[in-house]
Amino acid sequence: MTVASLESRWSRALDRVLDRRDLLLPGVLLVLQYGLSAGTAHRHGSHAHLDALGWVLLAVGPLALTAVRRHPVAVLWVCFAATLSPHGGRFAYLSLIVSFFLAATRGHRWAAWSAIAIGYSTLWLVPLVYGQAQPTLQASVILASWLAVLVVVAEVVRTRQERTATAAAARHFDEQHRASRQRLSTARDLHDVIGHHISLIAVQAGVGLDLMDSDPEQARASLRTIRDVSREALDELRSMLAALRQEDDEAPRAPAPGLSRLEALVDSTRRLGIAVTTRVTGTVTALPASVDLAAYRIVQESLTNVARHANASRATVVLRYDHEAFALDVCDDGRGGPADAASRGSGITGMRERAEALGGSLDAGPTSGGGFRVRATLPLRAT
Repeated sequence: MTVASLESRWSRALDRVLDRRDLLLPGVLLVLQYGLSAGTAHRHGSHAHLDALGWVLLAVGPLALTAVRRHPVAVLWVCFAATLSPHGGRFAYLSLIVSFFLAATRGHRWAAWSAIAIGYSTLWLVPLVYGQAQPTLQASVILASWLAVLVVVAEVVRTRQERTATAAAARHFDEQHRASRQRLSTARDLHDVIGHHISLIAVQAGVGLDLMDSDPEQARASLRTIRDVSREALDELRSMLAALRQEDDEAPRAPAPGLSRLEALVDSTRRLGIAVTTRVTGTVTALPASVDLAAYRIVQESLTNVARHANASRATVVLRYDHEAFALDVCDDGRGGPADAASRGSGITGMRERAEALGGSLDAGPTSGGGFRVRATLPLRAT
């Protein structure tokens, strides 16, 4: 062990010993016990003076309390032992009361109660050992009353501390749960945004490569589509990242995507050569923000799957407005095989989680006439 490491260890030990939080209370008690004992001796004459051992015993309790943070039970019994000798003076009980209170409120109830019970029994045993007069019945009742008050106060404080700790733990759990849900929501948004736009870019890039020599004009159109889709993806990602950087209580600077952008979403799929039609039933009303965002993301992911997996030429988006719930269908005439349908699994799982988070439902699967359908129902009232 080097000299430097020894110095570092001693420095840390000294910092712990000289921690002001651990020294303040013992220091106050030491001054209080000495001051009260000296004042009592001055008022009552020589018979109240303490001998050398008495003054030492008065210091035992406060010195022991410097370690109460790490060893509350041991400190309690040291303070208790310091009160057993008649040389210590009656004010040594101040340290015992404080050590009892600290032990009881820090989870060591049985040790604290045992000290109270044993201490009360010594009310008769100590005078018997030292040949002193037994306490009167009145003194016994008064002491028992004070000890009962001390126990009740300690229990009340302990109960309140436990309730506060439980409430803090519950708040911490709720914060973690909210953070987890926020991370999951962000992951879903990133999956939908990146998956949709990258799918469009990949398809258009393939078209451009195939037509670069035979139809340069169509290849250029594919490149322009890639440029536009890339810009849309970057704009949406910037909006999401800006929202994540904002303070908790700060309102978002950019609106969340919703069905107001449905036509732009549908147009991006049409650029791939898929004929997409939209149909609306019921009276169009403003949707709650959470429902509006979920509906947009479900349509987005569904059209992404149509473009990537369905091998479809047509798709239909149906929006149904009702007083109680909002529903949507996305159907295609694709001819994708079982492997293609299975590859949609993660996207379908994300869509279903979005719907269920709002108390709704989502079904997805092949239709009897061929093709694939996604049907979601989102309640408009809290469940």
